[in-house]
Amino acid sequence: MAAVRGCETKTSTPVEPSSEAARRRRMEIHRFRFLASDAAVAPPPLDGGLKRQRAPSPPEPETAVETVTEETSSVKRRKAYDEKVERSKEIEQNLIERTEPEEIKVSDRPESSSSSEAEQDFGSDCPKFGMTSVCGRRRDMEDAVAAHPCFSRKSLENSRNMHFFGVYDGHGCSHVAMRCRDRMHEIVRDAMEKGESTWPEIMSRSFSKMDQEITDLSNGAVAGAVPRSVCRCEFQTPQCDAVGSTAVVAVVTPDHIIVSNCGDSRAVLCRNGVAIPLSVDHKPDRPDELNRIEEAGGRVIYWDGPRVLGVLAMSRAIGDNYLKPYVISEPEITITKRTAEDECLILASDGLWDVVSNETACGVARMCLQQRGKPPSPLPSPGNDVTVTPSSDKACSDASILLTKLALARHTADNVSVVVVDLRNDL
Repeated sequence: MAAVRGCETKTSTPVEPSSEAARRRRMEIHRFRFLASDAAVAPPPLDGGLKRQRAPSPPEPETAVETVTEETSSVKRRKAYDEKVERSKEIEQNLIERTEPEEIKVSDRPESSSSSEAEQDFGSDCPKFGMTSVCGRRRDMEDAVAAHPCFSRKSLENSRNMHFFGVYDGHGCSHVAMRCRDRMHEIVRDAMEKGESTWPEIMSRSFSKMDQEITDLSNGAVAGAVPRSVCRCEFQTPQCDAVGSTAVVAVVTPDHIIVSNCGDSRAVLCRNGVAIPLSVDHKPDRPDELNRIEEAGGRVIYWDGPRVLGVLAMSRAIGDNYLKPYVISEPEITITKRTAEDECLILASDGLWDVVSNETACGVARMCLQQRGKPPSPLPSPGNDVTVTPSSDKACSDASILLTKLALARHTADNVSVVVVDLRNDL
């Protein structure tokens, strides 16, 4: 019989509390009894009728394995996250570099071993020059430039001081321009050393041979000539017939400047502050070119400007087999006698000449050359979008960079390539 004292009630049998913690505790006891039933035996009840105390159970096999798995997965997830972050940074950097509209690469001396040996042999006889090549607002860079001072030991003028410069403006893809950059000076040198008598013969045959090499290349006759991993035209057509390049080439000797032009790139001589064009652009609407195309059975169609068959915006080029015989590779050649008043020679693609006149280009180059020996004139800061290599002549490099930036500031829509040669030295 229960005894009552105040508000407390005392019973002989203890009552299990019904709180949330107690229910949770009962559930935990049942769970551990189930998992540890085969691994451990509960101790016998203690004397005095007290509740049995639960013996410490060993680590549950499932729980231990799960913990190790979680730790391993966490490490893997962390590593995967770090790798993903690194890949994202690389992709973002690549996109920035590819979409930057003013990526500029400047070089002042060819890095080929033959040019280096020639410069060591001839020393100060090599001219001072600067080159700039810019992708601009185009998706792909299809221009190529070449400079080979002292490229030949044999001269028609009995002098070894001959220097080769060229600008090649590709279209359809870049591999024809790159092939011309790598081979044209060698072809011209071979023609000279074989004893060709006159400059027109040398240059005409050299351009014809260069065009034949491109034809063989497109037909697969020249194996391994094009780096297929970087040539995007392999995704368009196996033969690459719709690829070509302009070519403006200058051979500078102590007495003459020989310019051969095929296409709409241009060479301009600055003589005593006066701009003298040494080549004439081959545009389809030029009267003599228009007559030649029509006599060959072709047509000039005005589609965003005059174009051969409504496709190509120039009437002469190396390559473009699908447009022959309307588009030819025969160059126009000029031979100019050098004078003491000659200041510089500018070779450039139409990306410059579309927005900058001959007179303006000569004025800019002349201003930069006059700063030699003085503090350089202020140029726009190169920034991250400009890559400048060590220069043998800062004035020529400044001139090429400034002309390129002027073309970009005037919103040229094409690649821009510029070569500036200082003619004031005794070559």
